[in-house]
Amino acid sequence: MALEITNSNFEELLSEGKPLVIDFWAPWCGPCKMVAPIIEELAGEYDGKVIIGKCDVDDNDEVAARFGIRNIPTVLFFKNGELVDKHVGSAPKTAFAEKIEALL
Repeated sequence: MALEITNSNFEELLSEGKPLVIDFWAPWCGPCKMVAPIIEELAGEYDGKVIIGKCDVDDNDEVAARFGIRNIPTVLFFKNGELVDKHVGSAPKTAFAEKIEALL
């Protein structure tokens, strides 16, 4: 299951040393609802290898503002604590899986 990424736990998760994938979303966002099950599946498949989480932009505006999130869904990919890739909008599972594989 995808973790809940918040203003308070973001730095800790980023510094854990594992690749980090964050889905920025909101409950009222239609395309976010299409991406959500994909993110959940990937969280299960990469459990233990990659930290995969979801960040509600309405409740966690500090993290969203830090990365200039203006459109959702936006998925950010971090390696060694650095932002290395991003995807804006919905996409098939294979597109997200390829980006995650590149982090490993």
